[in-house]
Amino acid sequence: MGTGNDTFQQQPGYFEPSGEWQEELAELQKRREIVRKMGGSEAVERFCASGRLHARQRIEALLDPGTFREFGRIAGKGHYDEQGRFLDLDPTNAVIGTGRVEGRKVALHVDDYTIRAGSSESTIADKWIYIERMAHQLRMPLIRLVDSAGGSVKLLLQLDGTKIPEYVTWPSEALMKTVPVVGVALGACAGLGAIKVLISHFSVMVRDQSQVMAAGPHVVRQAYASEIHKNDLGGHKVHRKSALVHNEAVNEEDAYRQVRRFLSYLPRNIYHLPPIIDCDDSPDRVEDWLKDAIPHNRRKIFDPRRILEAVLDKGSIFEIGRYQGRSTITALGRLMGIPVGIVANDPMFHGGAMTPTSAYKMERHVNMCSTFGLPVVNFVDQPGNATGLEAELQGTLLGATRVSQANEMCCSPWVSIIMRRCFGMAGALHGPKYMEKLNHRFAWPSARWGSIPIEGGVMAAHKNEIEQAPDPDAKRLEIEERYAHISSPMRTAERFGVLDVIDPRETRGILCDWIEDAWEVVKEDRYRHAT
Repeated sequence: MGTGNDTFQQQPGYFEPSGEWQEELAELQKRREIVRKMGGSEAVERFCASGRLHARQRIEALLDPGTFREFGRIAGKGHYDEQGRFLDLDPTNAVIGTGRVEGRKVALHVDDYTIRAGSSESTIADKWIYIERMAHQLRMPLIRLVDSAGGSVKLLLQLDGTKIPEYVTWPSEALMKTVPVVGVALGACAGLGAIKVLISHFSVMVRDQSQVMAAGPHVVRQAYASEIHKNDLGGHKVHRKSALVHNEAVNEEDAYRQVRRFLSYLPRNIYHLPPIIDCDDSPDRVEDWLKDAIPHNRRKIFDPRRILEAVLDKGSIFEIGRYQGRSTITALGRLMGIPVGIVANDPMFHGGAMTPTSAYKMERHVNMCSTFGLPVVNFVDQPGNATGLEAELQGTLLGATRVSQANEMCCSPWVSIIMRRCFGMAGALHGPKYMEKLNHRFAWPSARWGSIPIEGGVMAAHKNEIEQAPDPDAKRLEIEERYAHISSPMRTAERFGVLDVIDPRETRGILCDWIEDAWEVVKEDRYRHAT
């Protein structure tokens, strides 16, 4: 909620300079007015003509109205007359402060492109580093709105020489282990600007407006004698494949909406609980069509997102990284109002197989859930690791190994719903299994598992028999059907190899019952963290 002080922060000049300190207060007001003009009217108009919001409009678009408290407002380079009286100020291009997102306090670090293109080398680094340290030490979420051209050769004229590159001394690793960090790419983010976007738990970029890259087209042109557009170098279509940036937004408004949505699932820091919301979605709600959600024909695919919507609280799913590593779905959602992390396989892409990109996607999602105490629900239809020469060249097995490590290090309660396939090394990664961790898993009647899928295994084991049959296809299907009966999940359940085989329509009720106990574990773990 805004206060009188917040109003003063938003509207410099609210108090008339008066009293014994009138001259000094008037100078303070003048400095603040200069800063609010940013790079000057011409630079601001030129910038906004591109259809983008300037730095201060971005702050207003993201935060709750009237809650921004700015720090270091008059930092910059001052100009004085011969008598030392103040004349003018060149503001720095970093805007920092705190504010509220849906009532919750956050720290904010915003680039002002209208001042020297937001260059990281033409700023007062201590200013933005301070807000990062403040977010860490006061344990509040940090949001970076990044629009930075990166380094600048013009700085050589100011330094009268070159400098050795150094790591910037801000607590990036400690931040990632303590508070939610969000990076928003709003323009060409090169070099340090790219790093600010990427060192985050959630990142989003605006389609055709922002780029994330090591260096821009001009540097590439000189280094490789090739022409390339900045969108082709670091735009959203590039990072759909690279998986460097989690999400893409259609415009700035959509980007800020996604930031607010993401933070709504996460706690202020690792010592707090994720926020629960009121839920009017009954745990007894049953979607009857779930009984046929998995086609009986094993070669047919299905829509896993429809299943997630049917099982989780209505309207609660927020997907992360939809257009990258598409054989795996990662998302946040809720069960009875309690935030959970979601992993699912998508048979519409690579048959749901684990690829290097989907492995990386799952790894970082599991790590985030573990850091912030989000219970994990995995909806499994895993045919195994991607195979073939290209998969081997990409190091698919290394990605799977990293998923294994993330799973075993995960501190969150975990449950797996095996909907269909669970094969090979990747299938074995459906949940943590180390000594003291519950391998808590349920199976649908459609579930099948083993070292390799029946389809591939039958061709390998019965190749001669199938090829010599009068009708090879009919023979193959006959053998597959025989193995399908043998591989029924009921047989595994007989030996208690799976906790239970359930009717798919029971899934929501079972998960809502599980989340009650999982949440007690999360509360106890957060309490131990805090003490």
